[in-house]
Amino acid sequence: MSGTADSRTTGSRPKEIEAAWALMLAAFAAYLAVWVLGSFVVEPTGLDDLTAVSGAEGAARQLALSGGVLIVALAAWLVVGVKMRAGRGWARTVLAIAGAGSLLFVATDLGMDGPWPGAWPVLAAVPDLLTAAAVVPLYLPAARAHFPGRSRQA
Repeated sequence: MSGTADSRTTGSRPKEIEAAWALMLAAFAAYLAVWVLGSFVVEPTGLDDLTAVSGAEGAARQLALSGGVLIVALAAWLVVGVKMRAGRGWARTVLAIAGAGSLLFVATDLGMDGPWPGAWPVLAAVPDLLTAAAVVPLYLPAARAHFPGRSRQA
């Protein structure tokens, strides 16, 4: 029983899969960094805006909820990434959809932040661009063998 199944179980993966994984981890870190910077550092901070609207207690509650949702989403992102590394084709598809959605998000400014002057919009777009970039290596010819197709399973 040698072949592609054994290479997947022994941990030997094409370099394209590992490149996608590295880009996913970079996107993970970038999403966290952008959330922290947007919430507490970049003026006007999310904390300042929320405090003006909801008071200090409401702002703290909203930021806790926002951070919690981000952590859950990023945990799901890591689970899908682990499944992708294990050769699950559905995970590659989920990542492709996330990558396309990320590009759409950046291209159409679905973040609803508006056209801010300065470097912040570029920095805020980095996680989405990394998410989209992580998909590219998954569809290169050398990565195809890592994801068994329907024709090979039949």
